Amino acid sequence: SGRTDTGKVRGHNEDAVLIRDDVGLSVVADGLGGHSAGDYASQMIVERLGHLRRPDNVHDFIEAIEDTLESINAELRRTAYERGVDLIGSTVAILVHHSDYMLCGWVGDSRVYCFEEGRLRQATRDHAHGAEDDVTHISTKDGDRPGPQPGGGVLTRAIGAEERLFVDWVVAARRPGVQFLLCSDGVNKEMTDRELEAAFRTDTTPPTLIGSIFETSLARGARDNVSAVVVRLAA
Repeated sequence: SGRTDTGKVRGHNEDAVLIRDDVGLSVVADGLGGHSAGDYASQMIVERLGHLRRPDNVHDFIEAIEDTLESINAELRRTAYERGVDLIGSTVAILVHHSDYMLCGWVGDSRVYCFEEGRLRQATRDHAHGAEDDVTHISTKDGDRPGPQPGGGVLTRAIGAEERLFVDWVVAARRPGVQFLLCSDGVNKEMTDRELEAAFRTDTTPPTLIGSIFETSLARGARDNVSAVVVRLAA
């Protein structure tokens, strides 16, 4: 089950989600807030990944995903140059199903969580440093882009930000009953990991859990776009 919402503060939604049970692929993309055409970037990611066919070999599928993201990275950089804007980019969180394990991929600070045996853990590690706030910034070597205000979070990686793109991957358990949450940072701005874990313990199906996460996030003001996908593994 998945959902995306503009939230209560942003003027438009720069997030996008993808659920393709037919090929075992789930995606959450978060266009960079405060930058030009973040929604263009996130939609490009889910649309192009949404058209992928899955080969028999999972490693070939991962390679196809990475090739697609690298192509998008190059295209976003060209588009930003042509439009004369600083950056058009997005973060992404990816979950790929395999018969023996799960693969979690990510770029930026969109997250994948794993819930098993009553405990929630973050499977990914944010490509960011510093405290988080409502504005996402990109760390650059040339120093010609405006930096964050004191206390602001700084992304160290995003699609469309640098010439070369690196996607990180981790392997997770693939057992009946294990659940995964993919989310943009709009969820983390409104709910702590402990609160998310409590929601997983209370809401046992993906649709009810998605409903609970969005009800809480929206009730607390939803300062950013809010997007999440929940996957529960069957037998």
